[in-house]
Amino acid sequence: QVQLVESGGGLVQAGGSLRLSCAASGSDISINAMGWYRQAPGKEREFVARISVTATSRDYADSVTGRFTISRLLAKNTVYLQMNSLKPEDTAIYYCAVYSGNKPEYWGQGTQVTVSS
Repeated sequence: QVQLVESGGGLVQAGGSLRLSCAASGSDISINAMGWYRQAPGKEREFVARISVTATSRDYADSVTGRFTISRLLAKNTVYLQMNSLKPEDTAIYYCAVYSGNKPEYWGQGTQVTVSS
């Protein structure tokens, strides 16, 4: 099973920035993409961003387009989420995900992002 270790979460004021990291390790599997989801209290987990392993395809939720950037460093099997112009509504637990197909199959433990107003 793939292990996903997330880091970079924390407390930031509105308008600030954070960079999330997710390092993948473990058994070899067919990975099609990596991405990020988030879940706020009382809400379902929602898609945030996705990047193909070849980095030829990137997708973003409408709510973060223009503010968040997803990237990856192949040498470290790591995916990043650069979050700029953060808003209080971005407050959530952010989960790293690995896709074997078009749907996420493995999940990280989550990292808390809190944006104060």
